[in-house]
Amino acid sequence: MESHVFHRDSRKTYAEAVGGSGCWLFDRKGKRYLDACGGAAVSALGHQHPTIIQAMHTQIDKLAYAHTSFFSSEPAEQLADKLVGSAPFFGSDPNQRLDRVYFVSSGSESIEAALKLARQVAIERGEAQRTVFLARRQSYHGNTLGALSVGGNAWRREPFKDLLMPAEHVDACYEYRGRVQGESLNDYSNRLVKQFEDKILELGPSRVLAFVVEPVVGATLGAVPPTPDYFRGIREICSRYGILLILDEVMCGMGRTGSLFAYEQEAIDPDMVCIAKGLGGGYQPIAALMVSKSIHESIVHGSGFFQHGHTYLGHPIACATALAVLGVFSEENVLAETGRRSRYFFDLLHQAFDGHPNVGDIRGRGLFLGLELVADRDTKAPFPPSHKLHAVLKSTALENGLMCYPMGGTIDGRYGDHVLLAPPLVISNQEIDQAVSMLTASLDKALRDSRATQGS
Repeated sequence: MESHVFHRDSRKTYAEAVGGSGCWLFDRKGKRYLDACGGAAVSALGHQHPTIIQAMHTQIDKLAYAHTSFFSSEPAEQLADKLVGSAPFFGSDPNQRLDRVYFVSSGSESIEAALKLARQVAIERGEAQRTVFLARRQSYHGNTLGALSVGGNAWRREPFKDLLMPAEHVDACYEYRGRVQGESLNDYSNRLVKQFEDKILELGPSRVLAFVVEPVVGATLGAVPPTPDYFRGIREICSRYGILLILDEVMCGMGRTGSLFAYEQEAIDPDMVCIAKGLGGGYQPIAALMVSKSIHESIVHGSGFFQHGHTYLGHPIACATALAVLGVFSEENVLAETGRRSRYFFDLLHQAFDGHPNVGDIRGRGLFLGLELVADRDTKAPFPPSHKLHAVLKSTALENGLMCYPMGGTIDGRYGDHVLLAPPLVISNQEIDQAVSMLTASLDKALRDSRATQGS
């Protein structure tokens, strides 16, 4: 029967998912798939967790929906309290502490809200000349036009480039390809921080509004963590010139890297943080923008009204779901266990791929892992884009019952391939064993098939 769903790829036929349990999904034909990527780093607690399901049912019996122009709700209030109370703070000025939470339904919406709020705050503070956003090359911040504007994913931006608002980009903190021979990690970090400051001076410090950045880069680069002291340098420069630091933790936050907030491991204080994905664990669409007390006070003492909004802001069922997710994190000691499982996963990946001629880098943090695929390990030369290795690997892995997240264009939007692994944080050692074994077999077959297609 012909499908009337407008699918992501209109030329593909998709298997129909009908069930899930833990780290596994099942299709209508009964085939099992090990979800080693959490969909897109979403399924933090796996599928059909009974505590989350019960919390959703309980909230449905109480209240399904109330528009936020009329009401707040108990789940929204409790979730905001929980998030603010859990957010780390490293400074001495309480006005810089994350203090307010604006609930939306997706990561793109969260970024869009952050961009608009940054601009409105500049106006409220009498700095209307601040109109320029800074971000990094090969970043990804979402698919709305505003999010695409600050994003550095060249392939996603290309069809819409004439519609995007102006934004400037600096180099990513991408040690595998960015650090030159003989350069120490500290020198590399300092070079990138200096490049950031130089770009600000080039544009004019009074014109720059905010820097939007992923603490650990997700889908576009494949789980690339920052080098030591990089973010401390960035925070210092932003503070020096009155530039807002907006952290995009949509993919890397909410426990994914081993701490509830990814920025905790950098010991810095952002002005805003965007969270999503793991916040609702895939059980409900929910995301949030968290902002400092100083940001919120600028609105309170200015117009008093954030000129933004969506129909499903602070949805009670979504908020109740996210509150239950955070509760399970605490009750089941998920974050501490993530560190142990991460070490086990890394060890197995190194055992399987350290000597592999086509795996150039194994990287990541927590259960947010990436392998960069190369044609030549010694020179780091990528495969030709025509091989479409990432696409072949994705389909091959799926045939083998493994869900992973390969992407192309790693280096510049055209060249380079990597695979991202972001399984549920509750994955067992046995399932990690299975994931690595299935990935090994899938990669080897994908390499053979992509080369055969090219006649090499």
